Amino acid sequence: MINDAELAAASRSLREVIAVASRGLVEREALVEVLVLAAVAGEHVLIIGPPGTAKSEAVRRIAQVLGSRYFEYLLGRFTEPNEIFGPVDLRKLREGVVETATAGMLPEAEFAFLDEVFLGSTAILNTLLGILNERTFRRGHTRLAVPLRLCIGASNAIPEDETLAAFADRFLARFFVEPLADSRLEELLESGWSLARGTAQPIGTEALELLGRAAHEVDLSPVRASMAHAVRVLRGSGVPVTDRRAVKIQSLVAAAAVLSGRKTASDADLWALVYAVPTPDGQRVAREQLRELLAKSESATLAAAAAEASLGPRARATRIAEAAQRILQARPSEGDAQTHAAWKLQLEGVAREIDAGFVSTELPDALKSVRAEIVAALQGAPSAQVGT
Repeated sequence: MINDAELAAASRSLREVIAVASRGLVEREALVEVLVLAAVAGEHVLIIGPPGTAKSEAVRRIAQVLGSRYFEYLLGRFTEPNEIFGPVDLRKLREGVVETATAGMLPEAEFAFLDEVFLGSTAILNTLLGILNERTFRRGHTRLAVPLRLCIGASNAIPEDETLAAFADRFLARFFVEPLADSRLEELLESGWSLARGTAQPIGTEALELLGRAAHEVDLSPVRASMAHAVRVLRGSGVPVTDRRAVKIQSLVAAAAVLSGRKTASDADLWALVYAVPTPDGQRVAREQLRELLAKSESATLAAAAAEASLGPRARATRIAEAAQRILQARPSEGDAQTHAAWKLQLEGVAREIDAGFVSTELPDALKSVRAEIVAALQGAPSAQVGT
């Protein structure tokens, strides 16, 4: 039995891991936190988003700071199984035994990242199913228990091919990534430059292992009725939640509890179930239909992920408003025409982001006022009139 002091210490260690891994990754804190949540839960994550949105970098950073055995591969239509699982052991083959030499390959990894995962052949995906489901590698005469803690798959889009549905369902948590807003380009360039020049020191997986064991001991009885209610609401709203996915949701909620230093789950941990909803539209429906249930969401360790799950557009509105205020407060002298023109371009970028992401008649209050300030600034209104 893991005591409270051990649980608290492990949670603090994971907070350090998250802080280190998130450094230099602009607006990807929630993604890093969801990866940690899934690693504690022993579940897998599917990241959906366009190329160049720091999906790979976030995964590599987590693997690096944890100092775990890591395997990464970009799959294609012509990727061979031996590129993922290892080649046939020629010495054994001479003896008439077909075994796989797995050294340095996915079957020996603790963390695995498979980019363009749905491009894998049937042979690759069928072998992966056994690894993802049972943590067992089977190929030829080879039968091997794998140490895989977390597999992350990435793709530009959710596959429409129904034959891939069973495989995709093995990734419980889903995270949908959007390109960074224009208003944060300077921050992206600065942090990206620093990231390219710096490396993080491994921290180790001890805390992760302890929290993983603790998650299996979490008392979920106080929230089981709420989770059942959430699944009913989602199904009633047309969101597909399979029986298997409904059962596995509990692992994410339990992981959220231990990462907050608790052995008993509470309503504050229910935000984790949003990431188990398999589509972006479904996640939006979940935030809307479960708003009252998610109102108590909080996490001392995974604050960004909890806010993104429970608030969604409201969390994004807060970030946009904060970014806009920073730009407005940095207003340069109009005497410096070039700098002032660049500043106005930043403001225009924020205004476009607001208009593209929100219906004008349903703008959150924070964005209503900041948009009025932007319009006034772009029209050259005196500062006294800004926001009127």
